[in-house]
Amino acid sequence: MIIEKWKTQGYVGEPLPEGIDVKAEIRRMCREKNAVIMAHYYTEGEIQDIADFVGDSLALAQQAARTDADIIVMCGVHFMGETNKILCPDKKVLVPDLNATCSLAESCPAQEFADFVAAHPGHTVISYVNTTAATKAVTDVVVTSSNARQIVESFPKDEKIIFGPDQNLGNYINSITGRSMILWNGACHVHEKFSLEKILRLKAEHPGAKVLAHPECKGPVVKVADKVGSTAALLKYSIEDEATEFIVATESGILHKMQQSAPNKTFIPAPPEDSTCACNECNYMKLITMQKLYNCLKYEWPVIEVDAEVARKAVCPINRMLEISAKLGL
Repeated sequence: MIIEKWKTQGYVGEPLPEGIDVKAEIRRMCREKNAVIMAHYYTEGEIQDIADFVGDSLALAQQAARTDADIIVMCGVHFMGETNKILCPDKKVLVPDLNATCSLAESCPAQEFADFVAAHPGHTVISYVNTTAATKAVTDVVVTSSNARQIVESFPKDEKIIFGPDQNLGNYINSITGRSMILWNGACHVHEKFSLEKILRLKAEHPGAKVLAHPECKGPVVKVADKVGSTAALLKYSIEDEATEFIVATESGILHKMQQSAPNKTFIPAPPEDSTCACNECNYMKLITMQKLYNCLKYEWPVIEVDAEVARKAVCPINRMLEISAKLGL
């Protein structure tokens, strides 16, 4: 639906003006329009470098909740723009390309998830942040990979829980908490494709390297990792750990910030099962380019809109996540 709307409305994708300093122009427009650029770690390096704030999903939501900007430009995928709009209904929220959707969010259609929840009455519904606003609207509390374990553990051990949409993350949380959450069968097209065999081969070639894995990866990949965590947690570990080589099993955009933060260390992207595709890259995140960012700021379009009733329902589980995270010091 997002893509069809985008095709119908068209896209202001005019070429960048010749002879201008694009980065300087973007910064000038930000000052004049009181706009803030937020970028996820999975976007291209040049997008991260020009952003006012770079972070994972939790940090981006926290930053959006407290910004005093009039315009938020979310350089990331569509659900991140929706989350910002829900938290900041009076601000204009832009995403440079509406085609930047999320395979995980798309794997969990709101009505199908609502039917799934209705089929399991008496359960608390915990949804990963990688969901549409409509899916969040049938959720009790939202989580990110940074706080999923702590939020799940904040509920009594006998709490009946539905967790969606990422089955791999849900299985991981079950394994480390001893819970038996009912899981929705969804997955990320990037993290689902890492090859355990190829990671082990890389490990043999680099015996001193440590394996870093996002919990959205399949169980066998997670089990061989030296560190499992969110992008922010993996970044922190790679900076602080004494190892000088790391095999990184998450979207390759994070390597940009890792290399900036630890220039004397080596970061090796974990390979996908299919060597003919760049499955360690999110093709949706890579849709965000400097050209689109420039035009997005110039024309203040495309604008993210969320249905008022959906937003009213969806803001509650997002705020509950932020409140629990603050209480736990996350």
